[in-house]
Amino acid sequence: MIKSMFPVLLLSGLLAQAMAQPSLQEYENRIKQINDDIYAQYYDSPAKLFRETNSKTGDKKPHSYLWPLCALVQAANEMERLQPGGSYVPPVMDAIDKYYSTKPPVPGYEAYVVAEGGDDRFYDDNQWVAIACLDAYNRTKQKKYLLVAQAVYRFMITGFDAKAGGGLYWKEGDGGTKNTCSNGPGILVALQLHRITRDKRYLDTALLLYQWVNKNLLSPEGLYYDAVKIPAGTIDKRYYTYNTGAMLQANVLLYSITGRKDYLQEAQRVAEAAINYFYKNGRYPRNHWFNAVLLRGYEELYKADGNKKYINSFISDADSIWKKEANEKAVTNPVHTQKLLDRAGLLEIYARLALLKKEGF
Repeated sequence: MIKSMFPVLLLSGLLAQAMAQPSLQEYENRIKQINDDIYAQYYDSPAKLFRETNSKTGDKKPHSYLWPLCALVQAANEMERLQPGGSYVPPVMDAIDKYYSTKPPVPGYEAYVVAEGGDDRFYDDNQWVAIACLDAYNRTKQKKYLLVAQAVYRFMITGFDAKAGGGLYWKEGDGGTKNTCSNGPGILVALQLHRITRDKRYLDTALLLYQWVNKNLLSPEGLYYDAVKIPAGTIDKRYYTYNTGAMLQANVLLYSITGRKDYLQEAQRVAEAAINYFYKNGRYPRNHWFNAVLLRGYEELYKADGNKKYINSFISDADSIWKKEANEKAVTNPVHTQKLLDRAGLLEIYARLALLKKEGF
């Protein structure tokens, strides 16, 4: 009886929380505070680059790795959606351009600033940049963003082979794992390119990767394992919110493209599995950017079926972050060392929730 009552209690709790959700002005104030903090504490203006943390002396390298900028460029896009006429994406893309390398087999973004020594090239880092650029292209129709995404597609395809039955590797030149985090966003890149260009090869790629991920990394519960280890074929069974979020969004996009209701039903199953597993005591896990990717999936599903439950869970979590962590760790306090990745992830969450609020959620 107690177990059967849990979904009812969860739903009633989320409905109550939704009644007291922050106003649009409160969200906009939070967004401004975090964004101002990022440019005050993390931005190296002379170099036009960002730092990994707000510690100007404690970082091993003078500037950020690419991953945090993948988060920041997506947050910047959401801010431009919220505030038409704003110019938040260009300075981040100017920084990201400094990670671009033309080394063979095809150009792509390195994990660190090329002029400062560069690093390996990760397929998922490149894909997250492409996803943000595709969102920016859909919003602005500026071809430069589409060209970035098409270049990333060409790069990511070099990470595909038949080992473990297919799928994309995580890192160029490293045959150790094929991950949900490099295949899920790869599906999203291919699906968005298909919707824009109507080129069937992109849809074929998306379906190929989708089938591989679901065959190898989908758990019976509806969550996604982290990786297949090569060559043994063993599974890394850890769960992360961003892996499930990317595949949730992929299912909804496939539904919108094909009209097949089984994709929508699978998205609904995955969404329910995610909230049941990750949402505990009114909170999601503490990695804000991983959670932001899950919110993307929830937002895509809400647009398809109108179910507010999953968005309401994020409203509650995001409000708790502001009220509790602002006091405990200070959301924007330079006394505490904080990662740009977390700042950017939280910025994206508030921007997405603010836009939903603005649209009448």
